[in-house]
Amino acid sequence: MGLRKRLFAVLLSALLLSTALPTHTAAQRTQKPPLHGRHWMAITGKPLGATAGAMVFQKGGNAVDAACAMIAATATLWDTLSWGGETQALIYNPHTGKVVGINALGVAPTGATAEFYKSKGMRYPPEYGPLAAVTPGTPGGILTMLAEYGKLSLKEVLDPAIQLADGFPIEAQLANTIERNKGEIKKWKYSPAVMLPHAGQRREAPEPGEVFKQPDLAATLRKLVEAEQQALASGKDRKAAIYAAYDRFYKGDIAQELARGVKEDGGLITAQDLANWKVHVEEPVKTDYRGVEVYKLTNWTQGPAMLQALNILENFDLKAMGFNSARYINTVYQAMSMAFADRDFYYGDPYFPPEEPIKGLLSKEYAKQRAAKLNQQRNDPAVKPGDPYPFQGARPNPFKDLLDKWSPNPPDPRTTPRPNQDAVTTSSLSPDEDFNRAFYAGTTSVEAADAEGWVVSVTPSGGWVPAVIAGRTGVGLSQRAQSFVTDPSEGPFNVIEPGKLPRVTLTPTLALKDGKPYLCFSVQGGDSQDQNLLQFFLNVVEFGMTVQEATEAPNINSFQMRSSFGAHETRPGRILLADAMPPWVRTELRRMGYEETFEERTSGPINAIMLDQRHGTMWGGSSNHGEDYGIAW
Repeated sequence: MGLRKRLFAVLLSALLLSTALPTHTAAQRTQKPPLHGRHWMAITGKPLGATAGAMVFQKGGNAVDAACAMIAATATLWDTLSWGGETQALIYNPHTGKVVGINALGVAPTGATAEFYKSKGMRYPPEYGPLAAVTPGTPGGILTMLAEYGKLSLKEVLDPAIQLADGFPIEAQLANTIERNKGEIKKWKYSPAVMLPHAGQRREAPEPGEVFKQPDLAATLRKLVEAEQQALASGKDRKAAIYAAYDRFYKGDIAQELARGVKEDGGLITAQDLANWKVHVEEPVKTDYRGVEVYKLTNWTQGPAMLQALNILENFDLKAMGFNSARYINTVYQAMSMAFADRDFYYGDPYFPPEEPIKGLLSKEYAKQRAAKLNQQRNDPAVKPGDPYPFQGARPNPFKDLLDKWSPNPPDPRTTPRPNQDAVTTSSLSPDEDFNRAFYAGTTSVEAADAEGWVVSVTPSGGWVPAVIAGRTGVGLSQRAQSFVTDPSEGPFNVIEPGKLPRVTLTPTLALKDGKPYLCFSVQGGDSQDQNLLQFFLNVVEFGMTVQEATEAPNINSFQMRSSFGAHETRPGRILLADAMPPWVRTELRRMGYEETFEERTSGPINAIMLDQRHGTMWGGSSNHGEDYGIAW
């Protein structure tokens, strides 16, 4: 090779490397500044929600108290959730050195069987309406977390949410979402009075900046505080008093009114369903990735799919590939495809038989088997679930026949019966727009940490607009039943049954390094959540980014897994890339068989805290994608 050609090759290599790897210089800037704190940190999906966490920290609360205040506030703010939704959390307890999981997900109510939905012409439970609801979990999750791990009273922790329920200046995003969905809201008896204060006018929703009042919800929250205060006055201790509020919600007058209102709107939740439901305090699952322990809730969430993907990717030298090079993207995409195919087939309620093969799914040897099949030259749109049972123990796969028949594509929803129009929204969007809306079905996230060592990661959700408000409780019902299937061939562990948990996308994350808290992170966005979180984690661990850099860095999104919402569709080979993706990477990915789509920002609204053990401080990151916000001290 001549001198001129060698010089050109060196310059080209330098250029490619500079576009593939993040740079770290003193002058580097992110679009949002990183947070720094020494005493505490509170991050969530709305500025007012973060303020609620700060208020509780200022009262002397710990990170659990602050997290509970932020969940309560964001549910009151309708930050893609309401009080009838679901809460799940990971909590690091500095006194035990252990991570515990909180499972406050509702269950399918009485009568919610596959046969029931099929009899109504539905292939899945509907996206909206009373028949989409599972039992409320968020109140129980807040109360259990607070009773078991908090310091403050329920009265102190709920005070910000009660003030917000009395009235808060509504932001444009929520106000306009209500206006867009007013046709659905009008189908139900109690929702319009809350959501449409200007009924009959051209704009029936609140205007941005208008004070949005929820008197029924405020009364419900005050009833919870009243139950606690009465229990304290009768001589009960702090924990018992908080559980008195729990009983009032699930077994008392609140439960009776909620069940009555649900029945009036045509739903299935009964007072007995509420009384029978309970929060589970669980042991999470984990994996080790290059010396970092990563914790997730178990297979009633999609969380283990991120652990599976990490196990597969550990078999490749990702750093050598270069950040967001075509080879790196293809490897990450296919690892996610394998992990999510397993999610679609094997994940479900661990409290219902048969037992899911989580030990085999998280086996390093199983991951090596999967990695060996990863095509490094082009995408494989026909990725199927593997068989983890040889790595599980002696038991054979009970659904081997269904596994052998598994299709990468579920039946086309356009060729199957439509749900009746009273039970589900009729979309005016194009099929692709409708698919994207369902795929990214939102939620919020809550991250909190304090100087004592408590660290909390939460992904609360459910009861988003448009929601059925149950009677005069002010509580918006969950829509999570839509994540069930009715046909075992589409996921034998996730077929709807009364009392069963749906397999959800909600997925908080904690990571420990050298036995100490290292990262606390979560994100909203339906089936994209563990995709964004996987890449955020790799950005920090493999490419040395700060948490703020990692939240803003462009990610890819795959649509090859089955959507957990709506018609449960899939788009094998489709990939979302950032507008800034270099043309040579785009060209190479097309050659590798990808169908490219583009957006300016692809990182999702990731929220994260990094615990700097060396300096005894905290770094916070809150993505430049959305209204998420943090406060630290």
